[in-house]
Amino acid sequence: MSRHAKRLMAPRTLQIPRKEHKFIVKPSPGPHNYETSVSILIAIRDMLGLATNAREARKIIKSGKVLVDAKVRKDHKFPIGLMDILEIPEGDVLKIVMINRKGKIVLVDISKEAARTKLYKIRNKTILKGGNLQLNLHDGTNLLIPVKDPRNPEEDIYNTRDTLVVSLANKEIEKHMKYKEGSLAYITGGSHRGEIARIKEINKIRSTIPNEVILEGNDDTAFETIEEYVFVIGEESPVLPEVVFP
Repeated sequence: MSRHAKRLMAPRTLQIPRKEHKFIVKPSPGPHNYETSVSILIAIRDMLGLATNAREARKIIKSGKVLVDAKVRKDHKFPIGLMDILEIPEGDVLKIVMINRKGKIVLVDISKEAARTKLYKIRNKTILKGGNLQLNLHDGTNLLIPVKDPRNPEEDIYNTRDTLVVSLANKEIEKHMKYKEGSLAYITGGSHRGEIARIKEINKIRSTIPNEVILEGNDDTAFETIEEYVFVIGEESPVLPEVVFP
């Protein structure tokens, strides 16, 4: 796999000038895939404008001034993606990574209180040896749920596509939001990406075709999308009320 990427061929999700330079810093393999992530260097230089060139951006990153999900990241190619928290304390920068209605990756302001936690979508779950439960989250993170009695796993209350609000400091689950009819969802793909809508109906399809979800927007207009694009963000209201969803 090439370590370089031409700007003209870069994913359409990136909101960058296409013709100013020939190449772009390609994100390393990591928590998010190439199509839905952006390297820290691009975020600092092109999206936040905190550096005028790659050299300045690398200097900021190598100095340990950049945090992603409360962890210092010194790799300028480290990928950031949906729901990641980007922080530069010295520059008073605190952002959450979102997808706007044009399908572009954007950095949105978030408060210090809200940035204590992160929203994770459950992609899969696995029963480990000994009966403990492992939740596989949307950014590649694995969360271990200890089970007292494997024959009667009362702790197994989580399902795929549910959303967890997890503390970044100690990785404890603060809230569990179920993927169900009536829940509030953020749409991450398709023609309605970037919108917030309420799940009206979930249609299970017994085939290789993705399950369909019917949602209702603020204007009471119903639309349809696939489960992959539905990210639960609340029940009656969003768990991040101060975040202006793009």
